[in-house]
Amino acid sequence: MIDYKYKTKPFEHQDADFLLSRDMDEYALFWEMGLGKSKTTVDTAAWLYATGKINAVFILGNKGSYRNWVTKELPEHMPDYIDWVGTYWDSAASTELKKSYDLLLTPMEPLKIFVMNIEALAFDRSFKTAESFVNCHRTLMVIDESTTIKNRDAKRTKAAFKIGKKADYRRILTGSPVTNNPLDLFSQAWFLNPHLLGFTSFYTFRAKYAEMVKITAGNRAFTKVKGFKNLDELTKSIQSWSSRRTKLECLDLPEKIYQYYEVELTDEQKKHYKSLREKAMAELDGQLVSAPIVLTKLLRLHQLVCGHLTTDDGTVIPIENNRMKALMEVLDEASGKVIIWANYRSDIKDIEARLQEEYGKKAIVSYYGDTSNEDRQEAVRRFQTDPECSYFVGNPQTGGFGITLTAATNVVYYSNSYNLEHRLQSEDRAHRIGQKNAVTYVDLICRKSVDEKIVKALREKKMLSSQVLGDEWKEWLN
Repeated sequence: MIDYKYKTKPFEHQDADFLLSRDMDEYALFWEMGLGKSKTTVDTAAWLYATGKINAVFILGNKGSYRNWVTKELPEHMPDYIDWVGTYWDSAASTELKKSYDLLLTPMEPLKIFVMNIEALAFDRSFKTAESFVNCHRTLMVIDESTTIKNRDAKRTKAAFKIGKKADYRRILTGSPVTNNPLDLFSQAWFLNPHLLGFTSFYTFRAKYAEMVKITAGNRAFTKVKGFKNLDELTKSIQSWSSRRTKLECLDLPEKIYQYYEVELTDEQKKHYKSLREKAMAELDGQLVSAPIVLTKLLRLHQLVCGHLTTDDGTVIPIENNRMKALMEVLDEASGKVIIWANYRSDIKDIEARLQEEYGKKAIVSYYGDTSNEDRQEAVRRFQTDPECSYFVGNPQTGGFGITLTAATNVVYYSNSYNLEHRLQSEDRAHRIGQKNAVTYVDLICRKSVDEKIVKALREKKMLSSQVLGDEWKEWLN
């Protein structure tokens, strides 16, 4: 037995779960964001390598943050006595980066670590590279943010299953294993081991834990989840191969403070809102609707209250609104650094321009789809360390994963994503290990609109898609 020495001192929960799970073939870390899942995973990889059980690690991560494993997590937590090399997948790789892929396929030391964004698995070239890597090594395979494989029919999920079968050890990491309903657990568990849940198919699993109802509309019929059952039994069944940790039990973190800031709709917005709402009601009434169809209608209404309309050809039309004025009023009252999350690219660009005008370019960094990988890393560094940089403007879908923004004591949601996971993840970029101050969260909302209902659902940790089927959609439009 080797005497394992940590590079970075673990918290008590990290040490306990590392010792419990380090030799297990499959394990899940269902820890809330900010509790150090990445560190424990790095320590597990180091342990398995030091004991001769693996010689490679394959990590699948979120598109917006997977490179952080190579640039931050591994260098920070991998013990100095472990000889390792790591690289990440890039479909437009440089010559130097392509050479590193060839090196990964050689059987010789040191420990080889390959990181890929999970979306890439849907493409043949990246899938074959990943498959070759796992096939020629004794591998620990890790899926970070494992709800990315909750859809069992998705191409990337099937690819992850196929590669995972060849891995010697498997881990999944997520703070929110259930983002929609308990059925989300099936694919995540199946990746670890098809026998973990004791069911041979998704449908037998669903029959055990979900109550289904048949809905008929004209000549068409479909089934939907009415409710759930036997959840205590399900919880018990996953405890042998997973660990659930919350910040409340593990850390003495400062509190979260939630506030609303009301934004008045302009007369122009009211006029367009009424028209869009009536049109949506007419189109949906009496039809067999699905969650995506309803959410598309709600999205148009949400865009409008945020200050713009998007035409069918993608053209963004600004609508007179009071949202930017409200943001500046919030910032005037804020003390300390501020994260500003916005769901729409047009919102982000407008915020950038306004803040630069008011505070200068040095005071602002951005992190969204148009931001290069190098600029993303620099944005985080500057926000965390540069006293001149006071504002971080980003999109939760891009910047809400895998980065630490504990320099902030204020988080403003200029506009929200519909996605619960994006909300939870983005909240905890600031509220995590290293935060010493209370964090204030401010939602800009237009009362008596879909804007207010979206924020309420997200605050109550409810997925919108589970609330808009049947006749429930009428409530959202009223």
